[in-house]
Amino acid sequence: MSAQTVAAPARRRRGVNLEKWGWVFMRASGVVLVVLIFGHLFINLMVGEGIHALDFAFIAGKFATPFWQWWDVLMLWLALIHGSNGMRTIVNDYVTTPGVRKTLVWAIGLAAGLLIVLGTLVVFTFDPCLGVTQDSVLWEQCVSLGVVGN
Repeated sequence: MSAQTVAAPARRRRGVNLEKWGWVFMRASGVVLVVLIFGHLFINLMVGEGIHALDFAFIAGKFATPFWQWWDVLMLWLALIHGSNGMRTIVNDYVTTPGVRKTLVWAIGLAAGLLIVLGTLVVFTFDPCLGVTQDSVLWEQCVSLGVVGN
């Protein structure tokens, strides 16, 4: 009769478990994104004249309201972070070379970060009166706002 040796249980690492919080984020952001996207589609396609009302003036009107600015920015941020986290997970699962994996994860992070910054700038600095001329449809609205035609 011989005694078998049993390995000691592995010690649990201390600190924040980023993979667990990434998993939690994916579930929570997925639920919030469903609400944001269907709200976005409902307002843009069903309310009022529906798809026939979608034009530059409609978008300019939405971006003039802080509520819709934050709605769209939240949707943008969550979608890009959610998507890049999913792509990071795929890269971690299927890329076996550490250097290539690190490069791809950094590229995904940089692309997501750049798109978040640019998208946020577009939403918050959007000016419908920029470049409006007298023969433009928006000329009267921009004159009434005192932006052009002074």
